[in-house]
Amino acid sequence: MSDIAGGGCQQLIPFSERKPLQEIEKSIITKYRKDIWSKFIKAIKQYNLIEDGDKIAVAISGGKDSILMAKLFQELKRHGKDNFELAFIAMDPGYHESIKKLLVENCEYLEIPIHIFDSGIFRIVDDLAKDYPCYMCAKMRRGALYSKAQELGCNKLALGHHFNDVVETTLLNVLYTGNFSTMLPKLKSSNFDKLELIRPLYFIEEDAIADFTQTSGIWPLNCACMVAAKKIGTKRHEVKALIKDLKEKFNAVDKSIFRAAENVNMDCILGWQKNGEKFSYLDSYDELKE
Repeated sequence: MSDIAGGGCQQLIPFSERKPLQEIEKSIITKYRKDIWSKFIKAIKQYNLIEDGDKIAVAISGGKDSILMAKLFQELKRHGKDNFELAFIAMDPGYHESIKKLLVENCEYLEIPIHIFDSGIFRIVDDLAKDYPCYMCAKMRRGALYSKAQELGCNKLALGHHFNDVVETTLLNVLYTGNFSTMLPKLKSSNFDKLELIRPLYFIEEDAIADFTQTSGIWPLNCACMVAAKKIGTKRHEVKALIKDLKEKFNAVDKSIFRAAENVNMDCILGWQKNGEKFSYLDSYDELKE
């Protein structure tokens, strides 16, 4: 059975064979303790993603990543410090009714209390973005999610980007934009005052997320985009395939790419930018030694 939400071909367990909710929740801190739960906690602690009094808008797209993120936050409140509030928000950018129904049914079964709101983004992007809609769609989705988070009185917006997204973004920037930059675990919004974006799945690998979803019998939405289905594929798909190929030739190359963003040697690069200003290694050349 293929993933009915578009995009790939994934064998899915029938709805009737879904694991009981208690079993799904328990597996997060037992079976998936090493590959998911511990890495979730590590990101929160290492990057200080949650602070006392936070109200966090958890963005639910219906995909495997955001569904897991929602359950992780619920387990954290149940088993960790209950020092923050949650609001689960789901934007409908113009899904087909069957896709929206799947999103709602998944969240109801998993007891994720979502606030669904409409945005009409698919229609707008279809009119404006021509052959490459994904960048504009992502930007507009982000703005819509920020607006809803602000409306609900949240100070943080959590997105479900994972380890592989970080690695792919890093390599994508090197290969196609000619700069070395990556996807950060948290950053302040430039357009929405007092709102921060956080990425608590930062250390969790996509394979672990897919395994959790499949084992639990959850039917996630894939992209479910009614626009991209008619357009040309993105460069991100090419980079994902490239990394897969590189991993067959170079051991743990994805982890090396990730670590490269943590270990930039400022003494051995030609130039960099800070707050929009460009710098050259020649600016401090007199201080450099072989």
